[in-house]
Amino acid sequence: MHGLMQEYPLTIQHLFTRGTRLFPRKEIVTRTDDGYHRYTYADFAERVQRLANALTTMGIRPGDRVATFGWNTYRHLELYFAIPCMGAVLHTLNIRLFTEQIEYVIADAEDQVIFVDADLVPLLEKLAGRMPTVRAYVIMGKPAAETTLAPAYDYEDLLASASAHYDWPMVDENSAAAMCYTSGTTGNPKGVVYSHRSVYLHSFGVCMADSLGLSERDVVLPVVPMFHANAWGLAHAAIMTGSKLMLPGRNLGGAQLVEMIEQERVTVPAGVPSIWIGLLAYLERLSVEKPIMPDLSSVRAVPCGGSAIPPALMRGFDRFGLPLLHAWGMTETSPLASVSRVNSGALDGTYEEKLAIRSKQGQPVPGVDCRVVNLDTGEEVPRDSTSVGEIQVRGPWIARAYYHDEGNTEKFMDGWLRTGDVATVDADGYLQIVDRTKDLVKSGGEWISSVELENLIMAYPKVLEAAVIGVPHAVLQERPVAYVVPKPEYTDQLTADEILEYLRPQVAKWWLPDQVLFIDAIPKTSVGKFSKRELRDRYAVEGAATAAD
Repeated sequence: MHGLMQEYPLTIQHLFTRGTRLFPRKEIVTRTDDGYHRYTYADFAERVQRLANALTTMGIRPGDRVATFGWNTYRHLELYFAIPCMGAVLHTLNIRLFTEQIEYVIADAEDQVIFVDADLVPLLEKLAGRMPTVRAYVIMGKPAAETTLAPAYDYEDLLASASAHYDWPMVDENSAAAMCYTSGTTGNPKGVVYSHRSVYLHSFGVCMADSLGLSERDVVLPVVPMFHANAWGLAHAAIMTGSKLMLPGRNLGGAQLVEMIEQERVTVPAGVPSIWIGLLAYLERLSVEKPIMPDLSSVRAVPCGGSAIPPALMRGFDRFGLPLLHAWGMTETSPLASVSRVNSGALDGTYEEKLAIRSKQGQPVPGVDCRVVNLDTGEEVPRDSTSVGEIQVRGPWIARAYYHDEGNTEKFMDGWLRTGDVATVDADGYLQIVDRTKDLVKSGGEWISSVELENLIMAYPKVLEAAVIGVPHAVLQERPVAYVVPKPEYTDQLTADEILEYLRPQVAKWWLPDQVLFIDAIPKTSVGKFSKRELRDRYAVEGAATAAD
């Protein structure tokens, strides 16, 4: 017996139509280099339809890939909806990938048109003549000089010449809506293709009360780039619910973020830990220099993901009334897979008890099945907070294969995605990531968590950032080495012995790093995570010589 419900396609068209019809007066604000650009949902709706007409005139057809190479702006948001709603496929290019990787993903996706922000044109020009599938470029804004990209069109001219009405075609909910490539930390980036259905359901997941809880009352600031895993689904969910959107452009400094949060009364700013480490350092300096601090009381939650949140960062944000909300996921999970909220049974706990819960990666959101599997036995580990295994997930917004690599049974196994994240799970189902499989340090047959060591070091008041890597050892296989960035006022004071003495009572002796090396900044990946690959390469050249000395 079948149910008697209507066959209603779950597509991005619904998200767009609902938001723009019900909330035409809501604002979308973009921080520009010389001020703020403001318009309403009604203005946005008209421009999205003009853009769809312009793309049709350019010969874009259902299934064609249309790429973006830009910052978080209102124009990028228009592309987020016009391209998939007309049946084409949005491909957000990561502007921070190496040139060779950008060339690879453009060719692999077979992009037909690229929309590029004016100040990023020089980056794309480096690939001129090496993008054979691309037949047109559209420049958003005025470039500093005449471009070598050809043929090139002006975004505003295209919209001005197009009709303001577009009849959306019927779109299969399982057809491709968008694609994003992994950051390529090992080998070439891998393509993840999202369907209309997956984006639609993921938007509902983002809006659940025990998830990020987005609603019409929110003012959302996606600091996370729009080229990084669908901006964590915030753009789609915000339009669907009618949230006000504050888009930062390329303005991600501490003072700029504080200005946007205070002026626009942002309730949900979202980004990776490295962004918030910089913001905390700015707020701490400000608290010393100024008697009156900016009013950030509008913030109700600061979703943070991409890598584990150091507890010291969470404590620091709490001091300024900014509650970090730990979320976990990856490009392959659309990306939201788990969120760490303190359940009702623990609300009466002490601050430290609740902080311990908040510092975990949390419980899987509804719609995501999750298990933690012992890599040696293939069995699920006990939910005892100590047994370690790999997180594996499945669900309607979890990838089942990579683009052009559908036979990959190493990453996708028996209907489960192997995430590569190593974790424990407690009796309540809260995940606690211990490390990435590739970042665990195996010393003398025992595992050392680089994440735990990093969190301990970053809790030291004189430390701004820290990253721990495993380096080869003749006897023990690997040993940990810590790279540390002191806070500016301690640059010439902090010593390796001081760090080791601080760690000594907190970890087993064999966990202590063999070396503590000081650097000006931890290198970051294209999406703001610590780049341990770069640190390993650096150590191979510099660190080993230091150890020999």
